[in-house]
Amino acid sequence: MKEKFKGLWPAMFTPVDDDEEPAYNEIEKLVELFISQQMDGLYILGSTGQGLLFTENQRKKVTEVVSKTSAGRIPIIVHVGSLTTSESIRLAQHAEKCGVDGVSSVPPIYYTGNADTTLEHYNKIAGSTSLPFFPYQLGDNSIPDDVHSFIDRLLKIPNITGMKLTTNQLLNISGIHNYAEGQLRLFSGSDELFCHATLCGTVGAIGTFYNIWGAECKYVMSEFVNGNYKLGKKFMLSFQKIIQFVLPNAWPFFRKAMLLKYNIDIGPTKAPLGNTQKEWKNNEVQEIIEKIESVAGLNIHI
Repeated sequence: MKEKFKGLWPAMFTPVDDDEEPAYNEIEKLVELFISQQMDGLYILGSTGQGLLFTENQRKKVTEVVSKTSAGRIPIIVHVGSLTTSESIRLAQHAEKCGVDGVSSVPPIYYTGNADTTLEHYNKIAGSTSLPFFPYQLGDNSIPDDVHSFIDRLLKIPNITGMKLTTNQLLNISGIHNYAEGQLRLFSGSDELFCHATLCGTVGAIGTFYNIWGAECKYVMSEFVNGNYKLGKKFMLSFQKIIQFVLPNAWPFFRKAMLLKYNIDIGPTKAPLGNTQKEWKNNEVQEIIEKIESVAGLNIHI
């Protein structure tokens, strides 16, 4: 069962309409797109999916739509992290009823506490279902300095299967991999390091930019793992340059890129997310899309 947790997974956008309600028709289109591209899985309602900005009922409905649309054709991990542990548990139990493949959660939000608080939060969520559980460690400071003790305790959590590590510190990833000795399936959450992270023991990557260039990144990662260093280096340097350029106004870029490349409208962000970002011109976005396609050697459009 654990073997399904590998490869390249888009951290899926949750399209919204002008009233900031989930746009379920567009969500269905996204799921079908990623299935057609043979992505390895979907990670829904995380940071990219604006999950924490939706109500509990909205998040449940999104999970239902994604699960029903996929109909078992692609693995799904649902992010269930929220302000309270009880809501996370309800979301996890609902996800299990929907037939998804795993659940994930960030550490406690706002009331961050310490490692004890984090692990107890994880314990209660993971123990509430029989689904594989993936803690989502966000940032370089979310793993305690005493990483060995933390991993020892983490491995005792019910249904623990792996981790999503959104960190630029590659040594942290390899340290967890080496100490866990294959007991955790690690996903890189930093898009700009998905090839680098494979050298540190990751089995896959979950990220925002794979919504746009999922097929390209999947191809490059496969080539890199199989020894094509030249393509990996060329692509990653170009990809990193584009990510740095796009990030200050990322959300308007994502919307326009998805429209131009796939004719899918992910809508505006839910305020305050991205509410000061500037619009892009069509030709600017198209040029960036084609640049990454060219470097990867693929051309994926609908």
